[in-house]
Amino acid sequence: MTAFLIDARILYRELLAAYGPQDWWPAETPLEVIVGAVLTQNTAWHNVAIAIANLKEQGLLGLETLLEAPADIVKAAIRPSGFYNIKYERLRNVLAFLAERGGLETVAAKPERKLRADLLQVRGVGEETADSILLYALEEPCFVVDSYTRRLLSRLGHAWAERAPYADVQTWFAREIPCEIECYKQYHALIVQHGKAHCRKRPACAGCALAPSCPANGHGTA
Repeated sequence: MTAFLIDARILYRELLAAYGPQDWWPAETPLEVIVGAVLTQNTAWHNVAIAIANLKEQGLLGLETLLEAPADIVKAAIRPSGFYNIKYERLRNVLAFLAERGGLETVAAKPERKLRADLLQVRGVGEETADSILLYALEEPCFVVDSYTRRLLSRLGHAWAERAPYADVQTWFAREIPCEIECYKQYHALIVQHGKAHCRKRPACAGCALAPSCPANGHGTA
């Protein structure tokens, strides 16, 4: 019995049919996306939304404003996102990176590969955070790989994805999916939605649209 390994195009079509278009990333400005990308590390988006709402309410959601605001004020605002001391430092690092290079518009004008490399040099910014900033805030075609992505591929028979280098998982998608910003946004959002609805740490397979082709559910064999 050989497991049927679903490809990236079929997976995208099935997720889109199951959940429909996603309105993601929820933000009013590119800077808000960047703040969210830092705060969402190791926490649920609900907690990040509360933190961002706090920043907005206090008039802090601006590049220079956040950099100049007292540390205790910003930390109190972002406390709901968890690990607020660490995230405050990481957020300041990213904001300082942007400010030192002339702001968002100036940074966005750089070639994508150079900008990605520069972002990865910022203390506290990993590949997922960098690509989230590039894709959702700066409109660059970088496919975002997160824990939901790895878990989903692994359960669909691609066991290699669980521990593979980030670039390998990213390339698996990019090789088969057109290099289009909106498609990449949609795909990532659909995977996150599916991960929350069904492909959790403890899977909830009942009603899952992918169950018929999922080896982890006892299907997907030929």
